[in-house]
Amino acid sequence: MGNSPEEEEFLLNHSQNSTKGGVKTIPFIIVNESCERVASFGLQPNMILYITKFYNMDAARASVLLNLWSALSNGLSIFGAFISDSYIGRFRAIAIGTISSLIGMIVLWLTAIFPQIRPLPCGQDQLDCNAATAAQLAVILSSFGLISIGAGFVRPCSIALGADQLENKENPDNERLMDTYFNWFYASVGISISVAITVIVYIQDHFGWQVGFGVPVLLMVLSVSVYLIGSPLYIKAKPKGSLFTGLFQVSVAAFRKRHINVQLNYSDDCYYKAPESKQLKPSIDFRCLNRACIIEDPHMELKPDGKASDPWSLCFVEQVEIMKCFLRVLPMWSTCIMLLVSFGQPLSIYQLLTVDRHITRQFEIPAGSFGMIIVLSLTIWIAFYDRALVPFLSRYTGLPTGISPFSRMGIGLFLDIVATALSAITETIRRNKAINAGFEDDPNAVLNMSSMWFVPQLALYGVAEALNVVGLIEFMYSLFPKTMSSFAAALYTSGLALASLINSLLVSMVDSITSAGGKTSWLATNINRGHLDYYCWLMTFLCVINFLYFLAICRFTDQHHHDGRSSLFPEVEEEHSENRRFHGA
Repeated sequence: MGNSPEEEEFLLNHSQNSTKGGVKTIPFIIVNESCERVASFGLQPNMILYITKFYNMDAARASVLLNLWSALSNGLSIFGAFISDSYIGRFRAIAIGTISSLIGMIVLWLTAIFPQIRPLPCGQDQLDCNAATAAQLAVILSSFGLISIGAGFVRPCSIALGADQLENKENPDNERLMDTYFNWFYASVGISISVAITVIVYIQDHFGWQVGFGVPVLLMVLSVSVYLIGSPLYIKAKPKGSLFTGLFQVSVAAFRKRHINVQLNYSDDCYYKAPESKQLKPSIDFRCLNRACIIEDPHMELKPDGKASDPWSLCFVEQVEIMKCFLRVLPMWSTCIMLLVSFGQPLSIYQLLTVDRHITRQFEIPAGSFGMIIVLSLTIWIAFYDRALVPFLSRYTGLPTGISPFSRMGIGLFLDIVATALSAITETIRRNKAINAGFEDDPNAVLNMSSMWFVPQLALYGVAEALNVVGLIEFMYSLFPKTMSSFAAALYTSGLALASLINSLLVSMVDSITSAGGKTSWLATNINRGHLDYYCWLMTFLCVINFLYFLAICRFTDQHHHDGRSSLFPEVEEEHSENRRFHGA
């Protein structure tokens, strides 16, 4: 009996090329990923200060630009995964992405070195400012674009490339080895982000932009070098097609066969199924999509070997069910967008620059490093919840996860409301102190107010994200089969991209409306004259609306989720207990 293409590739990689792959390749992959994250994440916290100071933009416009940059980076992660899976493979995708990031950071570094590619600085009164020319903007925007392309190709492919090196069906301990790899990979991601928003930000604050942008360039040189040195050792799996292609194929095939009456009862033989499939026929949910897997004319639609003549006209039952799962998840996924939007409040770094950030007389926390509080609270809460609360709550709820995914998400959204309201109250207090001290026209003055005022809201944001996002991914795992575990991470990345777009739209609208008629914008660069507190209250109101929307979606989804068939896939119930690893959130 002949081997399948998958088995042949496995034998080729692990038998004939036994010197390739294995644990020895993992350090090269993790170093590449870690250096890219440290370099790119280290640029973000202080970038608004660089743009406003050296490109003479007001804070609102700079915030819109940076949110669009974030949206592009996250959106390209989906594109990068698609290109990698469908056309060029993971090794080439990461190589292209790493080199692109390096070139982008070199261009950004050059903007700090050569003043000729920046506009002239503003005058003493800040009124005589020259806007950046089209060429000057093109230079820095090209650097942002290249860095986004790099992030889009490296981040979604690195973890999968590492898994390719370790996958060995003949090894009985392969699953444990893969679990260890995932744990180390995500630990490296957390450490990288922590280093980025502490060490890199500290270097920018104390050694200037030339050094602060030069260090990420050196990190990317190391990233490229280490990755290419390990090239002869990698197993380079061939692209096999993307899950996203299958979703489009179902939509197109269902539209092409829109004349079919899906109300009729079709026998199991009328549906196109994958070999050895447990799914004999499609579910009744979203019945209009079932047209995509109905065989009308076997002689025209099937090849002699039983494969579809045109995958854009006839799809597997499994493809149709994956599409249905995607549609079922979308409403609940959309409820997390507002939470991600609230995290990206504009001008927060300007607030921290006006308060006392000293821990000792000699050491002052960089304003851009306060995001570390969110990371720490998220990490501590996940560990505390998993080790302490879950065993305690399970005794009363009978659920292995302590509470249901919907409860987690709801509590997370509620804490997000509390955190956003607290940020509005804190800004009101800060602004009143600035005005009472006579600093209304001096946004650079440091108030007699501790930066610890901002810690509670940041800590609450971290706990809110931990509860909401983990709950969302657990809910998605209850619907998707194990082979689609990476799809949850893809949806989360899409949420980040959409949240950044919404954030840029909100900032642009609020700035435009509140500055009409010559008034001072709520989001003025001089935050003592603006009303950032009003913007925070607006965000709080939107978070409340989102929470009510969540309750409505939750009622509908919960009703459907507990109808005795929580998933459209029969094998998911068996896998569900194994699918609670938190991939990438």
